[in-house]
Amino acid sequence: MLHEEVVGRIRAILLDGEIPPGARIPERELCERLEISRTPLREALKVLAAEGLVQLLPHRGSRAAKLTDKDMRDLFEVCQGLEALAGELACERITDAEIDAIAAAHADMVQHYREGDLIQYYRGNRAIHEAIVTAAGNPVLAGLYTSVTARIRRARYVTPMTPQRWALAVREHEAILNALQRRDGAGLSHILRAHLRHKREEVLQAGFAETEANDLTLRIA
Repeated sequence: MLHEEVVGRIRAILLDGEIPPGARIPERELCERLEISRTPLREALKVLAAEGLVQLLPHRGSRAAKLTDKDMRDLFEVCQGLEALAGELACERITDAEIDAIAAAHADMVQHYREGDLIQYYRGNRAIHEAIVTAAGNPVLAGLYTSVTARIRRARYVTPMTPQRWALAVREHEAILNALQRRDGAGLSHILRAHLRHKREEVLQAGFAETEANDLTLRIA
């Protein structure tokens, strides 16, 4: 297995939550699962540590990184800027066919909301955000977005929502679609920033990140 493939497989395992944040990396199990030796595994873990997905523990292996409150705020702040820029560019460059596809995805997402299916709702939600970034037509922006959102993807797309917050999120998505259909770049940028700010606070309230004090204790343990 190539080095890049090993890194990709382990990255996917971490991002999908198979190894919960803060949990030890089961090196022996991963070696057996991926049919590799310890050396390529540890080289891959070094790469993932540089990406912020793994915390290396001297002489004690490694663990899946758990973001602090500050990490989460910083990442969402960058994500807000990237999505806001993507919204502006998309309104300039998006095709009618792409708008129709996003409108269809929105209709499906709303149906999942009405059915109370949060898992499918989040899948549609993610597809819409990624489609807007794609429609921006900027590979550099898309690459940065992928890198940043990878670290908050699990928290962003699994956080439980109260009925009131869920209803607000749907209204925000209706406004996103409306601005996109009108090709209102400034309006869409503003809506996306607010939408991501609300999600950030929701994630923090749900306890998906460690407080700075708890993180220090975790590093010492």
